[in-house]
Amino acid sequence: MDGIGPPLVTPFDDDGDVCVERLRELVAWVESRGVDFLVPCGSNSEAELLTADERAQVIETVVDAASVPVLAGTGHPGLRETLDATARAAAAGADAALVVTPFYYDHDQAALADYYRAVADAAEIPVYLYSVPKYTGVRLAPETVAELATHPNVAGMKDSSGDLGVFVRTCRRTAAVDFDPMVGSGSVFAQALDAGATGGVLALANIAPERATSAFDTHGDDPAAARAAAADLAELNHAVTAGHGVAGLKYAMRQRGAPAGQVRSPHQPVDDDARERLDALVDGLDRDGPSDN
Repeated sequence: MDGIGPPLVTPFDDDGDVCVERLRELVAWVESRGVDFLVPCGSNSEAELLTADERAQVIETVVDAASVPVLAGTGHPGLRETLDATARAAAAGADAALVVTPFYYDHDQAALADYYRAVADAAEIPVYLYSVPKYTGVRLAPETVAELATHPNVAGMKDSSGDLGVFVRTCRRTAAVDFDPMVGSGSVFAQALDAGATGGVLALANIAPERATSAFDTHGDDPAAARAAAADLAELNHAVTAGHGVAGLKYAMRQRGAPAGQVRSPHQPVDDDARERLDALVDGLDRDGPSDN
């Protein structure tokens, strides 16, 4: 996968049910603003709050509505669940599977490598590794990624560690094989592109897809301009990731006219102070660039 792919939020209605109509509208909303691929059922999708059937429904809906490739989140703590989810995503027409590191229990790097090899051996679609230690408590080491990158069905990785040094080492160790290192942290987006990232799976691309894609497209000809564009988005990125999480992300999206829907319990809507802060950031975003509402 090359370019920008938003980790699509899952719109829920006021009763907490998946709103398929809004999800289809969201696909159209981000696609019309230039994204290169879509990533349903990731962390920002509240995937861990979805049942297996709901995940399948979300992926099927996105695939049906999309005109760009779909990288579907299929990872679970256990191998059997992951194999089942990956098979269902393939049957729905997803182009590739994004598989998060197994979580809850502690696993060493050898166990993680065995797990990913088993997934890649069984999967009918290419597999992308997904390292997000903030949520899982485990990080894929560059050495492990390099080993897995030689597997013919391991196509790339989303690195959401936020550790640029680790990302640089991963890029260097996988440079000789056909492998897509993608960054999942907006805080190091431009710097990761400098290091060799082929794209970004960024929460920010749910709110400002046109700005994220512009930064990516600019980077090849003018890396300094791309770094400046990414820096302009730093405060908003922090607010909807480290600051206010999925609830803040969805609120900011709604303020830009995106059909983001509500969060699902135990997430709670943002409070008045957060709304005021996010309103100011969204207003600044539209003031500094062309409005798309």
